[in-house]
Amino acid sequence: MKLLRSIRPLTLLVALTVTLSCEKDKHIPPNLQLKTGGVYTASDATVAKNQTIQVGILADKVEDDMISYNVSYAYDNASTTTTSQNFSLTGSEQQHYDKDVTFSTRNAAGTEKWTFTITDKDGNIAQKQIVLTVQ
Repeated sequence: MKLLRSIRPLTLLVALTVTLSCEKDKHIPPNLQLKTGGVYTASDATVAKNQTIQVGILADKVEDDMISYNVSYAYDNASTTTTSQNFSLTGSEQQHYDKDVTFSTRNAAGTEKWTFTITDKDGNIAQKQIVLTVQ
């Protein structure tokens, strides 16, 4: 009987410790920033037809390793996007990713929405968008 009385508090202590240590995943996405200054376009802009645009991506792991990088675009408020680039991240890229993306606007007036996406191993998504008004 004495043994049972001493086991109960120990069992309760173990259960409490396990419960407190199993903190729920907060689902924090990677940190994603667009480079600014110099030759970089980091925000919405009005640009010329066939203009060369450079966007710089900086992404850092916050909670889980980053696994993929995607660039997509949509013209004139289309509801579907087209993938321009899609890469799997490996090695040190899963901790820190630095990429410059260069593309040309189309030879037609309208809008181009460019979306830059980083996804981590837990499925958390970080996105940045720029809208280019082509004239």
